[in-house]
Amino acid sequence: MARAFLFVLDSFGVGGARDAAKYNDEGANTLGHIAQFCAAGAANRDGLREGPLKLPNLSSLGLLHIAKMASGEFPAGMPVPERVFGLHGAANEVSRGKDTPSGHWEIAGTPVMFDWGYFPSDGDAFSADLVEAICEEGKVSGILGNCHASGTDIIQKHGEEHIRTGKPICYTSTDSVFQIAAHERHFGLERLLELSNTVRKLLDPLNIGRVIARPFIGETPSTFERTGNRRDFSVPPPEDTLLDRLVAAERKVLAVGKVGDIFAHRGVTDVIKANGNAALMDRTLEAIDRAEHGNLVFTNFVDFDMLYGHRRDVAGYAAALEEFDRRLPEVHAKMKPGDLLIMTADHGCDPTWRGTDHTRERVPVMALGPGIRARDIGIRQSYADIGETIAAHLGIAAGRQGRSFL
Repeated sequence: MARAFLFVLDSFGVGGARDAAKYNDEGANTLGHIAQFCAAGAANRDGLREGPLKLPNLSSLGLLHIAKMASGEFPAGMPVPERVFGLHGAANEVSRGKDTPSGHWEIAGTPVMFDWGYFPSDGDAFSADLVEAICEEGKVSGILGNCHASGTDIIQKHGEEHIRTGKPICYTSTDSVFQIAAHERHFGLERLLELSNTVRKLLDPLNIGRVIARPFIGETPSTFERTGNRRDFSVPPPEDTLLDRLVAAERKVLAVGKVGDIFAHRGVTDVIKANGNAALMDRTLEAIDRAEHGNLVFTNFVDFDMLYGHRRDVAGYAAALEEFDRRLPEVHAKMKPGDLLIMTADHGCDPTWRGTDHTRERVPVMALGPGIRARDIGIRQSYADIGETIAAHLGIAAGRQGRSFL
């Protein structure tokens, strides 16, 4: 019985990207800097966590050796285990972007070798013609924001005016993305999703990667809170991915979290939604119980990026990693002979770095399963090796990119 489980710890980079300087990210290191802050006592928070970063299960799977391999040194304050279990290595990204779709598509065997469209950072982010088209086709009287912004900050700034006027809050970042925040009750969730789909079509000629619907609740800046009903409207991958190939071979792909949205729901048989890392782990464990021979369970753990990386919250990121680590034995207990678990990331988002955006980094690759021999697989030249490893494990034909490390 062969099953595969793929966990993407969204934004959990390990530094050392060979082309980081091209992205103004030379020296960025998500794991390394979190560990450094924790070891120095700079990531203590009453009632949340304190002291050095504690990841005993991930460390036993080679995480610290991966960090040294990727960026040249072991993370500060973390004891190095004498023995490592499972395959462990790092991977370079060859896609041109350092964004979520590029990372996930490359993991699934389809690197993004074209340039995404982006919005300007100076002045209005969106042109007058685009805003006019959005208002006309989306049936809104205007928009608020029209700039680069943090999602939580811009909702606090414009949320009350949005409720009063009905104008959606529209903003972007250095990623190829158009984000729309609107109140679930005052504006309406279905109306927000319809508007986001309309904007998706308007942006296709500009090659913008994603339109993200960001619903929120609350009545004042101090009570505004984004909900779990986020929806990503993505451009579909430019060619078939591992997911498409599995479905063509009559296998199931159980997509947990935002994975279905990232792949524009191509190559997905079961969409399993959840809000927050704890719920995502719960739903993943249920999906593992359901998974049959030849199936893939694919989960994105979004909180690392959305709640902590972008918000530059080192203590929150560290606590989330420690909680994920504590729950890994639950996954291991459900694994059967023939199972393969791979844990990786799609990019970095160093919470100590300047700005609020993703960082170009290598990502960890940890693989384990009954009968999988522990060894160092080195630095892989593309994330696509991950998808090809899963293809080989599940017995489907190889794709055009990547090479299995089994």
